[in-house]
Amino acid sequence: MRLLLARCVELGARLAEPGEFTKRAFLNGKLDLAQAESVADLIDAASATAARAAARSLAGEFSREVRAIVDAVTDLRMVGEATLDFPDEDIEFVRASDAAGRLARVRSDLDALLGRAATGARLASGLVVVLVGRPNVGKSSLMNRLAREDVAIVTAIPGTTRDTVERSIEIGGIPLTIVDTAGLRDTVDAVERLGIERAWSAVERADVALVLVDARESGDGLHDEDRAILARLPPALPRIVVHNKCDLAARAPGAEPRAGGAERAHVWLSALSGAGVDLLEQEVLAIAGVEGAHEDAFIARERHVAALKDAAAHLRDAAAHLAGGRPPLELYAEELRQAQDALSSITGEFTADDLLGVIFSRFCIGK
Repeated sequence: MRLLLARCVELGARLAEPGEFTKRAFLNGKLDLAQAESVADLIDAASATAARAAARSLAGEFSREVRAIVDAVTDLRMVGEATLDFPDEDIEFVRASDAAGRLARVRSDLDALLGRAATGARLASGLVVVLVGRPNVGKSSLMNRLAREDVAIVTAIPGTTRDTVERSIEIGGIPLTIVDTAGLRDTVDAVERLGIERAWSAVERADVALVLVDARESGDGLHDEDRAILARLPPALPRIVVHNKCDLAARAPGAEPRAGGAERAHVWLSALSGAGVDLLEQEVLAIAGVEGAHEDAFIARERHVAALKDAAAHLRDAAAHLAGGRPPLELYAEELRQAQDALSSITGEFTADDLLGVIFSRFCIGK
């Protein structure tokens, strides 16, 4: 086959470029850009759930919802642009068409779509979950329990883990990268200090932090060093306080409802026996925002999410202009136009050629 291919190239044929077939389908109107991107997402899907979501995008479900919002914005633009020709009656014309109410409905639909798109983006990229805590609280044991295999060394000696250990797993159809880290404590050991530095570096790139503590601690179950670790976590980083070794503390596995704020939940479990681990997995999915919400999800890329957020910001500004007594309709109309452009960039109706080159260059050869 290689000789045959080489001979074809000698006679004037050429190898297909990355994404060329899909790009031709897009340029010939067979697929829109969101559908074309879902071809690569389907190939790269890391779970069956992600594959099903990518198939929905390929079928055009995401694109149809985007176009429905674009059509609604277009209708609003028609009213706004028309009023600019009648400066004496412009605000009355806008009020008579219930532009404010229609805009509010469009914004609500866009917010719902943005939520589903964010879920789809997480289905595609997954989450990075980092395990942090003092030495000997059971981080490596929990790592092995979540991974369903012995990927980290577990001993009774504090400070056994010196470097980060990563393993890709799947929970509830969501791909996760679990990162085990060195125990956090003051130490004079130069090698252990390097491991602790890497632990904090892993925290910086994590999407969720599991802060392990010993369930046998008195009072609220937190040691002063545990509180110091929680205080040092990035404020915006969701975290779950995992009270491990609940069997030794004579406490049944359980979970406290999320109260909001920094500490999203407290879970009591035993990494050794596995009791309560299912409760932890449920909390991780809840923090990811995909618990029970990915059955009708579609794959969306970060580019799509950014475009939806951009459109939402322009619609918010348009509503602010409209809320004034006599709004500057030129600004209102301009915000609607920019919102429409942002939405249309998702399906490729208004997309720069250089962006197309970047998108298709990441495809498999010939796809």
